[in-house]
Amino acid sequence: MARDVQSGIELVGVFTQPDRPSGRGQQLAANAIKTWAIGLGLPVHQPQKVDEASQRVLETWQPDVSLVMAYGHILRDAFIGVPRLGTLNLHTSILPRFRGASPIQTAIAAGEVKTGVTLMRIVRALDAGPVADVETTLIGPDDTAYEVEQRLAACSVHLLQRNLPRLAAGTLVFTEQAHGLATYCRRLLKSDGVLDFTAEAADVAARINGLYPWPACSVDLGGIQIKLGLAQVDTAPPDHGGRAQPPGSVVLAAGGAVRVICGRGSVRLRRLQRPGGRMLSAEEFLRGFRVPEGWVIPSVPMPALVSSVPFSHKPLDP
Repeated sequence: MARDVQSGIELVGVFTQPDRPSGRGQQLAANAIKTWAIGLGLPVHQPQKVDEASQRVLETWQPDVSLVMAYGHILRDAFIGVPRLGTLNLHTSILPRFRGASPIQTAIAAGEVKTGVTLMRIVRALDAGPVADVETTLIGPDDTAYEVEQRLAACSVHLLQRNLPRLAAGTLVFTEQAHGLATYCRRLLKSDGVLDFTAEAADVAARINGLYPWPACSVDLGGIQIKLGLAQVDTAPPDHGGRAQPPGSVVLAAGGAVRVICGRGSVRLRRLQRPGGRMLSAEEFLRGFRVPEGWVIPSVPMPALVSSVPFSHKPLDP
């Protein structure tokens, strides 16, 4: 059991995913949540499936409230109902938009300028419970999913500090979502890291930033797959000698810039990484990598990340 002296809140235990193979040796490794919980001396339960045995474990802890975040299971009603004050979820989007498995990455890739963390009650449906409160943050032009995730972690703390006392006092109000406005995102795949330069520059830049650090977009530069870590719409018109250039053309790779023609506008690749290397600024990258003159980066259709209906229905735990 761990107590926060300032808030008076006690953590009585943690549920998290089972240990998974990790690294080149694919040895079983604890995730960051398990490591953190053990460091605090908390009991940790890692079921493959949240079943009646898991419910009995939770009952022995006698929690007042359970908090869920990115756990990956749609929970049984009986399990949800164990805590005296209920089970709440922290979802990293401004619901009802971006319900599902990749809300941070998808919001950035969709060109959103604001996102947040929503505190809601768990129901037996995908991110559809009534909402108590939202803590928001802006998405800037230099933000990738990595930076936004860090800020949303801080938002979660503020959200709980503001609302757990209200929950305990019985004054926290929950409001039904506008379900007709819901959009959905899905679990990302390594194969999502492709780019279609026939699209608008804003869409290409947003996709690069949203999918970094994973799965990360990559492009073929001179026959070598280069990973991209940051991009922005290039507001300066590229100089290509008055000649029409097809989408994907690298029209300027000098003076610390790698610019690529898109279907509308151009995009500046600001951070790049060659195989076996580290992520570098474009200026550093170009010191050790020569972009072939007139090279055209092949375009690949970008898979849809957002839908008005769930991409798939995850089976409910019985």
